[in-house]
Amino acid sequence: MVAMIAAAALAATACTGVQEPSGSAKASEQGPAGLESFYGQHPTWSDCKEGFQCADVRVPLDYGKPNTGELKLKVIRLPASNRAARIGSLVTNPGGPGGSGVEFVRSAARAFGTSLRDRFDIVGFDPRGVGQSDPVHCESPKQLDQYFATDTSPDNQAEVNQIAAVSKEFAQGCQANSSRLLPHVGTVNAARDIDILRAVLGDQKLTYYGASYGTYLGAFYADQFPRNIRAMVLDGAVDPKLSAEQVNIEQAKGFERALRSFATDCVKKPNCPLGNGSVDEALNQVSALLARTDQTPLRNSTGDGRTIDEAIVALGIAQPLYVKQLWPFLRLALTQAIKNGDGTSLLASADEQVERKPDGTYTNLMEANNAVNCIDKPYAHDVPAFQRQADEAKKVAPRFGPFIVWSTLICGYWPVRTTEAPRPLAATGSPPIVVVGTTRDPATPYEWAKGLASELTSGVLLSLDGDGHTAYLQGNPCISSAVETYLTTEKPPAKGTLCR
Repeated sequence: MVAMIAAAALAATACTGVQEPSGSAKASEQGPAGLESFYGQHPTWSDCKEGFQCADVRVPLDYGKPNTGELKLKVIRLPASNRAARIGSLVTNPGGPGGSGVEFVRSAARAFGTSLRDRFDIVGFDPRGVGQSDPVHCESPKQLDQYFATDTSPDNQAEVNQIAAVSKEFAQGCQANSSRLLPHVGTVNAARDIDILRAVLGDQKLTYYGASYGTYLGAFYADQFPRNIRAMVLDGAVDPKLSAEQVNIEQAKGFERALRSFATDCVKKPNCPLGNGSVDEALNQVSALLARTDQTPLRNSTGDGRTIDEAIVALGIAQPLYVKQLWPFLRLALTQAIKNGDGTSLLASADEQVERKPDGTYTNLMEANNAVNCIDKPYAHDVPAFQRQADEAKKVAPRFGPFIVWSTLICGYWPVRTTEAPRPLAATGSPPIVVVGTTRDPATPYEWAKGLASELTSGVLLSLDGDGHTAYLQGNPCISSAVETYLTTEKPPAKGTLCR
């Protein structure tokens, strides 16, 4: 799953109306005061094909006023294959924010190691506001098409005005269609939902795997409920202490580093569309493509009439950087774009990034993504501040910096805001928490994993010297063994373990 570049998909601190959690498994078996009916519920599990079971779990809309409304979380599980040796549930989150945990488990549960599938129910859920869990809704498909195609590297005031207009329209659409949800979809409340889910699943302690944004969600759970944890893996980690501006800058640098790694590989291969010269010359070819498509869009062979401009090309390039196995596709897409003027493959890649379906509709990934991000961190309130940030980002990340910064302008117009600054999360009192980082991860830079591991009082850093976003489920035997051994035995790898 992705950490969405189009909205700098990360999260941080606060939400409204949050009670202090108990922090102990014993207390939470009955539920904190006022939440007993949520902690004590017994959902009805039904068959939902291919060996999976599905259920709805009730959570309060507002934890500060739990009797004023409810939400239903859609939950899925693949039951443990060895029931006699079953340990409990492995709760997962694939990232985003806005990624569907239901769809993640349905597609990826059987890719988890045999030792995990034997001994755990593999569990996924759509967090509040996401997918099938009372989703946030903001815009029509045609409006979203326009939003994603808007120039996010503006060169003049007219282009700045255009991105401001579509960002404001998006925020107003969310308020018009989902005003009830917007104050309550932040990470604090989603983490509290996980504790209800833990209790409903019958687990005294939580076993958890979170990827990308799921690491922040997991870290926030750990900070609120440190004694309710059995084992926790945070893969492709987010550093919670970073400001929104720092997140934008560092993520842009991460994508630049990943693009350089791709270019380094490409120039060694015959028929590399970026040439077979130096890496810097190859990167200049990417810059030239972006500059050309800012003026003249690429050809769209789908017949749907959409414009393949600089914004779509940047998205289309970013998507294959998440997974090294997609680099051959990126070479093909760039060949078609640079040599033939055809952007159809890059458009398909961009559509995958934002979860646009073949029929032209979208999942609510990006709507939920913005709803969570914009409430979780304080953002600048004026366009000149974003212009300054974009100028700074361009200095260190010329191809991705402005794109990422301007993509978060929507948060400057968001109708619900937080004033609480980001802070480190310590999770004092928790058992060892394994934090996994990949050295050339584009979306969650390796420095973030080091930061989170050092901030958690029991953090254990596990590193992969490699490319791509996240490490587990990418086929590296060293990472797989370390993660699976820890989740089954509670014995973490040695601090500083490096896999290659």
